[in-house]
Amino acid sequence: MTAKEFDLLYFLFSHKGQVFTKEQLYEYVWGYVDVTDARNLTSLIRNLRVKIEPDPVNPKYIVIVWDIGYKFNETI
Repeated sequence: MTAKEFDLLYFLFSHKGQVFTKEQLYEYVWGYVDVTDARNLTSLIRNLRVKIEPDPVNPKYIVIVWDIGYKFNETI
């Protein structure tokens, strides 16, 4: 696991159930305030899911909340 993958996982896990937009994740994990391209985050989450999810195609831990962002599922 890369350092940024760990930082992202730790942040989401520490805020179970709370939904964060891509912009918020860039701000809280990377310290970026203005993000013009959030594709790097999407790729990082995909890589992280491959490493921690039993079935990365149907994630149980890091889930997407459509049209809002991502959260770490609190019901696990």
